[in-house]
Amino acid sequence: AVVSTQSTGVTDKKSTEVSVMIQNTFEASILLEKFPKSQIDIFVQVLQGDGGERCVAINATTLALINSGIPMKDYVCACAATIYQDTALLDINHLEESARGPLFMLAVMPKSERIVQLQLDNRLHNDNLDKVVKQTIQGCKDIQVLLDRKIKERTVEAAAAYDIKPRV
Repeated sequence: AVVSTQSTGVTDKKSTEVSVMIQNTFEASILLEKFPKSQIDIFVQVLQGDGGERCVAINATTLALINSGIPMKDYVCACAATIYQDTALLDINHLEESARGPLFMLAVMPKSERIVQLQLDNRLHNDNLDKVVKQTIQGCKDIQVLLDRKIKERTVEAAAAYDIKPRV
């Protein structure tokens, strides 16, 4: 993953953090042994952010890698959650992120439920941890279903352009 820079050429701390997070996340999923002596560059540009940029970056990167034909062990899907009045909220927006509550971000390979990235900003009471983890993993599985549906739709469209009937 490549770090974006401001016009002054100074690396933005948050961009560096996200870059390292994306690199670590996808090193766990991409079948790197298929690309010896190669480099896979991932560029992510957020045009407008209303919270959840890290999760969106991971989900969009997963979709882009699959679309590019890069072999992966499994999808990598990310979802964020917080606790508000003993209720776990998924898909956090900017207002909820800035409320100073616990922000729990998880990137998972949904089929195996293998956690490849976990980030917790602020404190999360131990009584809520299990509830947040389960709900966030389910959110990642739901995202995987949506991504899979879009990939199948795109495959059908691409095959139709070449008069090929795909097996989906």
